[in-house]
Amino acid sequence: MSMVTCIAPVNIAVIKYWGKRNEELILPLNDSISATLSTEQMHAKTTVMVSSNFTKDKLWLNGKKRAAEAAGQQSEFVKYRVHVCSENNFPTAAGLASSAAGYACLVYSLAKAYGVEGDLTSIARQGSGSACRSLDGGFVRWRMGSKADGKDSIAEQLFDEDHWPEMRVLILVVNDARKKVSSTSGMQLSVETSDLLKHRVENVVPQRTKDMIEALKQKDFHKFAELTIKDSNSFHACALDTYPPAVYMNDTSHAIADFVHRYNKSKGVNKVAYTFDAGPNACLFLLEADVPEVLGSLELVFPPHPKEKSFVRGLPVRRLPAMQDAELFQGPHESGRIKYVIHTKVGSGPRLVKGSDVHLLNDEGLPKNVIPQ
Repeated sequence: MSMVTCIAPVNIAVIKYWGKRNEELILPLNDSISATLSTEQMHAKTTVMVSSNFTKDKLWLNGKKRAAEAAGQQSEFVKYRVHVCSENNFPTAAGLASSAAGYACLVYSLAKAYGVEGDLTSIARQGSGSACRSLDGGFVRWRMGSKADGKDSIAEQLFDEDHWPEMRVLILVVNDARKKVSSTSGMQLSVETSDLLKHRVENVVPQRTKDMIEALKQKDFHKFAELTIKDSNSFHACALDTYPPAVYMNDTSHAIADFVHRYNKSKGVNKVAYTFDAGPNACLFLLEADVPEVLGSLELVFPPHPKEKSFVRGLPVRRLPAMQDAELFQGPHESGRIKYVIHTKVGSGPRLVKGSDVHLLNDEGLPKNVIPQ
């Protein structure tokens, strides 16, 4: 019997992956680039136990049993069954890249349990495409590749987590409920019906990817923000061009985007970038020096619910008073439109965690925390 526990990070794409050229192998239509977020604030945690005493493979996700496959294969290597327990410390299936963190953590944990070495990105992407980008820290590029077998569709680190230490991230949790249209189904429908997606893949993303790499290399935040915002809008335009449309942003999402544009205009330069994955929650990129004023302004425009005791979570920050600029403030909006904010930064990839109390499974291979079904 062996048991390992690992944690893996969330990654947020600044050049989006949307659409597959091969559904079975999970091969993307275009390259994508993402920022890996610190595991100190957001992560998936997975415990894997391998034992000859187990009769079935079992999986628990966030306290609920998800799978139980009967033993049947006879080879020496696979006769040992596996129990897996995984938890996220942030909302699941709400457009916050929980599947990427979860599958990256699963693949990394299984590799540690079985002593597997080498590139794991091509394996991780088969669970969730963007999971391959969570297997490394800093800024990561997932290459679409050109081979039919997908062997060249791998993720590689562009810049490590120390490349741009001033970069900060604000996750604005608008709605932590499960989204109505899954990324998988929305993506498939876009490939089938969206003419705009074809234009994006062929004419927009290749040059934008080159420009983004250069902006990251030069640490040019103004250009980085422009490219990030444009690519988020391009992705959601493709989702809306899908028939029927896949709608992920809501009124609060659009109000946040408006806030960012007004803030940047008032400064005369891009100080904040927004991006939205397949969900209503916003991810704002900004530099450390600008966090206090931006947070102060956010709280004025989107006041927290009176009952919310920890509106800003994660890295500590001293909020400055909001900008007193009428151009900036379309509001304030009713309280609670933003549930809470996670303040984090760019971080490293998955890692093994050790200690007697870190495991999610007990010595019998059962979850320590189970939600009754």
